Amino acid sequence: MSDSFKDIAIVACGTLSPELKRLQEEGFLDTEYLYFTKPGLHQNVQELEKQLRNQVAKAKEKTDKVIVVYGGKFCYVNADEPTKTMQNIIESLGDGVRRIQATHCMDMIAGEEERAQIADELAGGELVWWMTPGWVKFRHQVFDGWDQALANENFPRHSGGAIVLDGIGFMDEYMTEKPEEFLEYCDWMGIPMQSNPGNLDRLKSLLLEQKQLLDHE
Repeated sequence: MSDSFKDIAIVACGTLSPELKRLQEEGFLDTEYLYFTKPGLHQNVQELEKQLRNQVAKAKEKTDKVIVVYGGKFCYVNADEPTKTMQNIIESLGDGVRRIQATHCMDMIAGEEERAQIADELAGGELVWWMTPGWVKFRHQVFDGWDQALANENFPRHSGGAIVLDGIGFMDEYMTEKPEEFLEYCDWMGIPMQSNPGNLDRLKSLLLEQKQLLDHE
């Protein structure tokens, strides 16, 4: 069976665009059809759903197979309609649309067991605030509306600090080119930030899993 994505469109949260664009550059994602919603829409689920539906509709104009790159459990939490889930939305988008099986973007780069191992090694098993490069690159969109009080309420209890699951070598470049911005980000969070260099193997396998299911439909 071919591993080609030529006849498949990818619709993803913009927070994960650095990784997906890298896979496209490397030739793994050999599709022309990459569509992104705005980063950070987990804070505005109505807008998230609207943009997701619009991008899937655009994708379906190009091909009848679409893989949605969004987490299930944490990316869509609707306080007004608690029974409505990301899975409900995906099912309502019709045939030929599948979502990769991960809880959020961090889980797409490193699974739960691997994250526990990383936390043990880098943070002595303490509570960690996990991020991907998109959480750094698109900081002001991901944390739109957050003031210092909200930051103080959320970050400092993560005594293991922030760990960026970096499968694309983003953080080395960022810390070299923008050291003041990096330090200011850490100050704003009130916790240290470190990088865990890795790869995109898990993301590739999650994409291939849904591609194979689409090919058999």
